[in-house]
Amino acid sequence: MGNRCAVIGVGQTHYTTRRQDVSIAGLVREAAVRALEDAGLTFKDIDAVVIGKAPDLFEGVMMPEAYLADALGAAGKPVMRVHTAGSVGGSTALVGASLIQGGVHERVLVVAFEKQSESNATWALSTHLPFSASLVVGAGGYFAPHIREYMRRTGAPGHIGTLVAVKDRLNALKNPYAHLKIPGIDQKMVESTPMLWEPIRYLETCPSSDGACAMVLAAESAVTGTPAWVHGTAMRSEPIFRADRDTVSPQAGKDCAADVYRQAGITDPRRQIDVAEVYVPFSWYEPMWLENLGFCAEGEGWKLTESGATALDGDTPWNASGGVLSSNPIGASGLIRFAEATQQVRGQAGEHQVDGARTALGHAYGGGAQFFAMWIVGREKL
Repeated sequence: MGNRCAVIGVGQTHYTTRRQDVSIAGLVREAAVRALEDAGLTFKDIDAVVIGKAPDLFEGVMMPEAYLADALGAAGKPVMRVHTAGSVGGSTALVGASLIQGGVHERVLVVAFEKQSESNATWALSTHLPFSASLVVGAGGYFAPHIREYMRRTGAPGHIGTLVAVKDRLNALKNPYAHLKIPGIDQKMVESTPMLWEPIRYLETCPSSDGACAMVLAAESAVTGTPAWVHGTAMRSEPIFRADRDTVSPQAGKDCAADVYRQAGITDPRRQIDVAEVYVPFSWYEPMWLENLGFCAEGEGWKLTESGATALDGDTPWNASGGVLSSNPIGASGLIRFAEATQQVRGQAGEHQVDGARTALGHAYGGGAQFFAMWIVGREKL
């Protein structure tokens, strides 16, 4: 991996349906300033900026990185844009880390954002005439068949998705940045909400959020404050329409996990990873990713969820922050997972801190579940 890389600052905005008080530039600057303050630095201390963003059509602002340079103190400095669909937040962190590990820069600011209130993501994701008939189904309509196939293969009962929805939203009540906070949420409440795409109910889906997340990454010689050390990084992708592609458990996800585990010396993820922040935009993806990421055998993911193992007080906590189900500024959602994993090993996750967390996984996926980005961070250097 080359030079050691550490996260020394994390900044998040509050995630909400509409941030009408700030422009996109104001939104990203808010997160960046908080990350710099956490690291005890200013914009002058940053060598380069990496910006992550989902498709430009989401807000209709083309090449936003060009006009965000001033807001991020990047005038006269290298600025790089990253885009890997919904996994872009994770990919942004990995590109920033590679600049440190490769000895290109000593301190890099990474920031990702989305302002969904100024967009129409479903429209932007739909293929329009004359290329094909527009289905206007959104991401949930695309992934629902994959979930149904998972249920068919494994015999998972229909209430498993409800369990995940309740767990993550209870966790969100402990996270001051979370968008959706629903006191008193329980299975009955989730089951009473409309079915959007069978078997996905309304409260088993992610919200549309405005928000931004930022991190300051540093070389070992430039570390300030409380660092979280990057133990492994990996990205993988696969063709979305490849013959015999397994959309339930994509090979790219398995390969990405295997690579990052190898780098970090992880041979038993369930036992060696203290907390995981995993991209779960629809509740059923928790048991699916438990299997894909090797936390259990194939067909056993739903049983692990049902047992309570992934709860905040379980033996393998997943999405202690409330996850994507509770906050979803798409371009930033992956970076939030990486940042929350970082805060856990720094001991700075607040009320949703997992006691004794020393090693954490950050995970993001995007597109038709064909783009993956992951990292392992730890309290100690490797």
